[in-house]
Amino acid sequence: MVGLPRKQKISVQKGKLEYITAGNGGPPIILINGGGGPLEGWYKIMPKLAEFSSVVAYNRFGISGSDMPSEPQQGIAIVESLKEMLNALQIRPPYLLVGHSLGGYYANLFARLYSEEVIGVVLLEASHPNDLLLNQHQGKFIQTINKMLGMFDSFSKTNKFKEVHHVNETVEQIQRANPFPNIPLYVVTGGKQPNKWFMPMEVHKQRMDNQKDFLRLSTQATQIIAPNSGHFPQISEPEIVIKAVKDCFQSISS
Repeated sequence: MVGLPRKQKISVQKGKLEYITAGNGGPPIILINGGGGPLEGWYKIMPKLAEFSSVVAYNRFGISGSDMPSEPQQGIAIVESLKEMLNALQIRPPYLLVGHSLGGYYANLFARLYSEEVIGVVLLEASHPNDLLLNQHQGKFIQTINKMLGMFDSFSKTNKFKEVHHVNETVEQIQRANPFPNIPLYVVTGGKQPNKWFMPMEVHKQRMDNQKDFLRLSTQATQIIAPNSGHFPQISEPEIVIKAVKDCFQSISS
């Protein structure tokens, strides 16, 4: 992918993880993909971020060139594998975490479990624990599709280990963990109204309320709306995401 360094692999306890690094300095910026998303999703912002700090992106188990998971990929397992990878790469804390979509759960949990190692967080169209309640408001067609996809995945033992089947457990882990640390927190939310056929207005409104609720996590929280973006502002409006990460970085340094 144009704009990204060459991918490499490193061994951790549960297998090999695919990753890329760029830039120098600190605090290191750790990019955490959305559910099932490959690291190529960062291609529009990673080169710019590498201009002012070191940056790491990686593929979790079961994604792209990383090994398939050998155990359920719930939040704590994912956080521990990420920590192990960073230690193996000698990328030392404190970190600035950027979590997109489902990756927001892992950034959230990481910051709670290892608050002394996290100095700032950017939640990018991140999943909120209350988002789990939104499916009950979806149309019957979307609910049926979600159920069918779950049944299809259940035929594969390896697929049963994938993170999408352990979201409830991940949310429970977040709720049981320590409070979110009072650190700089930037919440980037796509402001574009989705197609009502896929996401009814009631669901969209509740999800936007959930995004705003993230601001309660820290007294140093700021929300930024990407007005022309849906769920992938890092692709549709990369300059807004770059600025949010840079502002978070600068607020840490000041």
